[in-house]
Amino acid sequence: MTADTLSRVFAALADPTRRDMVARLSEGDATVSQLAEPYRITLQAVYKHLRVLEDAGLVSRPRGPQPRPVRLEVQALDLVDTWIERHRDRVEQRYRRLDAVLAEMKGNKHGQNHGDSHRGRSEAAGHPDDS
Repeated sequence: MTADTLSRVFAALADPTRRDMVARLSEGDATVSQLAEPYRITLQAVYKHLRVLEDAGLVSRPRGPQPRPVRLEVQALDLVDTWIERHRDRVEQRYRRLDAVLAEMKGNKHGQNHGDSHRGRSEAAGHPDDS
């Protein structure tokens, strides 16, 4: 699957009805009429949604007589998952580097304060090296 396929998958999943259909199909195959049941849309609109999902590779319907089951295709979801995980890993690495920099800055700040306050006290106390 290519980047163009990924774009089609994201475009297909942009619609809440299609996302709901995908969620329902994750529970098991269903016929078009079963998929259409909860929606207040025409059967023709359901077929249009299914065509978008099919074109994106998210669902398939085997050839043959009606009623044909609609099946969720996991490969398209794997493509999305791989894309998301790659970017999640990059973001997490960035945050780990930021955490390390902040921890280092915090450590240096504490080190500076101790050194400055120690010098301040020694000068005020009349340190023996000052004579």
